[in-house]
Amino acid sequence: MHRTGGDVAATIAQVTPAARRRDAERLAALLADVTGREPELWSGGIIGFGACHYRYPTGAEGDSPIVGFAPRKRACTLYLLDGIDAHAADLAVLGPHSTGVGCLYVSDLGAVDEAVLRRILTTSFDSVGSVDDADGILTVID
Repeated sequence: MHRTGGDVAATIAQVTPAARRRDAERLAALLADVTGREPELWSGGIIGFGACHYRYPTGAEGDSPIVGFAPRKRACTLYLLDGIDAHAADLAVLGPHSTGVGCLYVSDLGAVDEAVLRRILTTSFDSVGSVDDADGILTVID
């Protein structure tokens, strides 16, 4: 994954449907507040905040936003580097959502508890520091 240098505001302005665009605007503002970082456009249409480099024991490595989201047609996908399991208690009270391995899918931002979502995003962002253990290496680069 890499930063594209694309225009985040222009990308969000093109999101359809309109409800997803509003959710994307709100998520961009929320994540800027939580992280203290400006949004950057990454490959795959991901809007990311901060950057880190990862290396797995298998040798696979690359760069990734520390936290980010992608406004898709069916839902906004939020990417959490610390995984979903770290947020089990908060997810139980978040409101309507679904999950993947490191992804949180929210189809209607207005239907979830924004304070709980803020806590999940803050915890995820704050948990990513320089990590070096048997599971791999994760280093914040920006």
